[in-house]
Amino acid sequence: MDFEAFSCLTFDCYGTLIDWESGILGAMRPILEAHGVELGDEDLLELFGRAESAAESGTYRRYREVLSDVVSGFGEALGFEPSQAERSSLADSLGDWAPFGDTVDALEALGGRYRLAIISNIDDDLFAKSAPKLGVEFDEVVTAQQVGAYKPSLQNFSIAFERLGLDPSAVLHVAQSLHHDIAPARALGLACVWVNRRTGREGAGATAPATARPDLEVPDLQTLVTLMGLA
Repeated sequence: MDFEAFSCLTFDCYGTLIDWESGILGAMRPILEAHGVELGDEDLLELFGRAESAAESGTYRRYREVLSDVVSGFGEALGFEPSQAERSSLADSLGDWAPFGDTVDALEALGGRYRLAIISNIDDDLFAKSAPKLGVEFDEVVTAQQVGAYKPSLQNFSIAFERLGLDPSAVLHVAQSLHHDIAPARALGLACVWVNRRTGREGAGATAPATARPDLEVPDLQTLVTLMGLA
C-alpha cells in the first residue's frame, strides 16, 4: 500500500479506537448476574452483535435508544425483563469505556502526517464523552445522529468526503468491523485497513459477521504506525 497517496485517515471509533467489547462485557455482566443468567463472554458478544444489528435495521433512532433495545433483546433471548435503569445503563456506561492501549500514541503519530476524522455509529453527546480520552483533535467527526443513518450505509461515508473536501482516493479508512466499515468502504472503492482487534479469537464478536476483504490487515494501530514508518 502506498501510504503517501493519502492525505486523510478516517476511523471507526468504537471497536477500533475504544475497547468496546470490554465496555459491553463490563456493562452487561451486572445485568445478567442480577437476573441469574450465566453466559460466556463470546456468546454474550455475539448476542450483542445480533441484537444491535436488529435494532439498527429499521427507521433511524438515536444510538441511546438502540442500546436500550439491545438490553431488551438480551432479556427476550434469555428469559428476563430488564428494568428501565438496566435498559439505560449500557448507554450510560459508554463514556467510561477506555481506549485500547495503543490508541492515543498511534493517533498522535498519525496526526503528524495526516488529517484525522471519525465516522461513527454514535450520538453526538455520547461521542463527546469519549473524545477527551482519544488525545487528539479530529478534523471532522461524522456521527450517525448527524447523518440519520447507521453504517454500513454509504451515506455516512459520502457526507464525510463532502465535509473533508476530498476525493475518496485521498482517504484511507481504518476500522475494526468488517460489517459496518470494511464492506461499505470496499463498495465505494475506498482503500481500507482492517484493524483486527480479535486476532487469534474465533468469530466476529460484537459485530455482525461479514466476508469483506480489506486492502491491509493489522492486529492493532501500533502495527499500522510502524508500517507507515512513523514509529
